[in-house]
Amino acid sequence: MLAVFGDETLVRAALDFEAALARASAAEGLIAPEAAQVIAQACADIPIDVAALADEAAHAGTLALPLVRRLRERIAARNPDVADLVHRGATSQDLADTALMLQAKAGSALIVSEAGAVADLLAGLAEAHAETPMLGRTLLQAAAPITFGLRAAGWLLGVDAARRRFEREAADALRLQLGGAVGTLAGLSPAVVERMARDLGLEPASLPWHSRRDGVAGTATALAILIGAAGKVARDISLMAQNELAEAFEPRTPGRGGSSAMPHKRNPTGCQIVLSAAIRAPALASAILSGLPQEHERGLGGWQAEAPALATLFELADGALGALREVLDGLEIDAAAMRRNLRAADVGDDAGHAVALAQRALAEYRRRG
Repeated sequence: MLAVFGDETLVRAALDFEAALARASAAEGLIAPEAAQVIAQACADIPIDVAALADEAAHAGTLALPLVRRLRERIAARNPDVADLVHRGATSQDLADTALMLQAKAGSALIVSEAGAVADLLAGLAEAHAETPMLGRTLLQAAAPITFGLRAAGWLLGVDAARRRFEREAADALRLQLGGAVGTLAGLSPAVVERMARDLGLEPASLPWHSRRDGVAGTATALAILIGAAGKVARDISLMAQNELAEAFEPRTPGRGGSSAMPHKRNPTGCQIVLSAAIRAPALASAILSGLPQEHERGLGGWQAEAPALATLFELADGALGALREVLDGLEIDAAAMRRNLRAADVGDDAGHAVALAQRALAEYRRRG
């Protein structure tokens, strides 16, 4: 995920935007096919000093200015008439937004895969422990009997619902942005949008969305919810790992989970990673939501704040899900301790419909695929 949102990938996505723009413009008769070929070739083989380009982009306020200048200079050496056709009809935000969507598309595939792996592990726990009795707890106090399978089924449906919500939001957001200076497609055409979207593997937008940021905000919020769903699992496991309960433990891994001062400890380090992500995520999503009231046809400061916040949310989600997967993959369950704690609470042994409910949740998950 760090590579997906790294500078090199961003530059590659920006160059892909320029190449696709040239090809689509040629296909619609706006520039010569030979010119498009020259531009696409330059995008493919131009050497880029990413660190220097980053400094120039920071100074210019946008990546498009120094990148397009480099392309034009490279092309002008042999094809001066073609150089001015680079970036024709597009604007800096078109490049920035589309490059971000290309990164988000790659990142989304990683998130969906990781969340699916976590959900499958949770389904395995729910099935294996559908009838394992344990003490249910409300307001952090002993309550009434449940089964561990019921608790795991709740985790499962929470993570799976969050994954599906993220998939819906990302699918709606992953659209090409192309509008030109003020969103009128001056010098371009709707057909160019269609062709570029197909070329880049994105959906076309019926209208340029440069000042309509609901897709980005929805994706950010869905990521934060997914991280929170993972955090719920981590919170419960970390509480179950307390010495007073001793019902579940993270896998034993040499060099992990210890204490420099107290060697007897077995700290839930994986849960710690997930929970730290869950604490950070809401503020990042909130920052993106705060930018929704864009000014006129191009806002100042709001959309520019999105890319680093969204990238961090993707990274947090990927890291949290990966850490949780490792925890679940080797989670140690002490069913005897669960029964012992239930007996000690003296609340009986009637778990109601816990077994049937856990099985119902599993059936629902499998039906949805």
